[in-house]
Amino acid sequence: MPLSSLSNVVLSREVPYSDWSDTLALFTPFSREPWALLLDSSASVHPNSRYDILLRQPLQQLSASVEELRQQGLDPFEKLQQQLSAQADYKGEHDLPFTGGAAGYFAYDLGRLLESIDSPDAGSASSDINLPDIALGFYQHALIIDHQEQRSFVLAPADQLEHYEAFWKPPHALGQFDFSLSSAWQSNMTRPAYLAKIKHIHQHLRAGNCYQINLAQRFSASYQGDEWLAYKALREANRAPFSAFMRLPDGAILSLSPERFLQTDATGAVQTKPIKGTRPRSNDPRTDTLQRQQLAASAKDQAENLMIVDLLRNDLSRTCLPGSVKVPALFAIESFNAVHHLVSTVVGQLATPLQSIELLRAAFPGGSITGAPKISAMRIIDSLEPHRRSVYCGSIGYINKDGSSDTNIAIRTLVAAQGHLHCWAGGGIVMDSVAADEYQETFDKVQRILPVLTSMGQADQVSRGDD
Repeated sequence: MPLSSLSNVVLSREVPYSDWSDTLALFTPFSREPWALLLDSSASVHPNSRYDILLRQPLQQLSASVEELRQQGLDPFEKLQQQLSAQADYKGEHDLPFTGGAAGYFAYDLGRLLESIDSPDAGSASSDINLPDIALGFYQHALIIDHQEQRSFVLAPADQLEHYEAFWKPPHALGQFDFSLSSAWQSNMTRPAYLAKIKHIHQHLRAGNCYQINLAQRFSASYQGDEWLAYKALREANRAPFSAFMRLPDGAILSLSPERFLQTDATGAVQTKPIKGTRPRSNDPRTDTLQRQQLAASAKDQAENLMIVDLLRNDLSRTCLPGSVKVPALFAIESFNAVHHLVSTVVGQLATPLQSIELLRAAFPGGSITGAPKISAMRIIDSLEPHRRSVYCGSIGYINKDGSSDTNIAIRTLVAAQGHLHCWAGGGIVMDSVAADEYQETFDKVQRILPVLTSMGQADQVSRGDD
């Protein structure tokens, strides 16, 4: 078939792994380009680390705030479906994770379009980050690196496939940029305030308003320089399998997420892997093993995890075939660079893979970062947290035209906008939660994030807000 008749299809080509496997070096020349996106397995040894997906120059974008979507009367999930259906078909011979479609993020606050979560209590979280609540590019060009099989592939429209080297190795090179913080990290809650909010959550729990609430505090610092340099340092320290870096016209997203939200394949098989339960890693092997054993034996952490598993079973059952939702792994221990986590696996089956957007709508945002019941938990979060979460606790990933997809839960995720970096950490609060322990856990979760960035500049260490 002549290339002219293939202009509306996407093809793939294998390229030498030896020349096309250095993810950071390959991404750096266009890392400051708006809509450049890296979905990054971070060279992790975790079983879910396999592919790095480099994307740039989308054909079009879907980008808007919740307020803009409301004013326009636009359903972003319907718009996503429409724009995906108009994309070119993949006709390549290789079995690739990304085959052309949408990639980017769905912010946590997009959930405000799906449910009424404005708090009935006095006050609600304020919005002070001027970035869109949905930011998706529609990409036909991709560089996909399979580190397990040590193979690399390029994806492109058929009439452009021959020019892949010029596209992925542009002749211009970026200069070197510095990165440094220009202020200390500051939490949006003092320690007494955080503990008081947990007391308030316990009142909700006793009243039967909810079973679990995820409460987060936000750390912020001003900075100068290139966010890509910050991401590279964080990647080295964390090695999380669902990491991502996304450049926006007015900011950047730096995600070091260990958690998968929703994965769907071309047959409609669904997997989600909720995390609930955390212990810090230790450089001492005996202490590290003890932490892992204590997490495995913790009845409290298992109870938290089980609540979220039940919530996700319900969310998946809204879209998946009756009887297909199962829990093949419950309370597994998975170890990451900074922490040990208690992770369960829930699976299901869609009638057709094209239901993946319907599934995303039904399950968004992920229950592991809200609490249960979800709507009640989100309302309480909105009344307790001073600021909206933005991309934190949303999802970053891709959805192909054929419906296959993979998204993370955007925890361990930083948002860079208007000269400030914002980083959140939280945890699930239940009746057995000890407030001081929960407060400390938020610092355990960022122990290889905030200090790493502090060390790149001259700012003081994080203020714990003990006053």
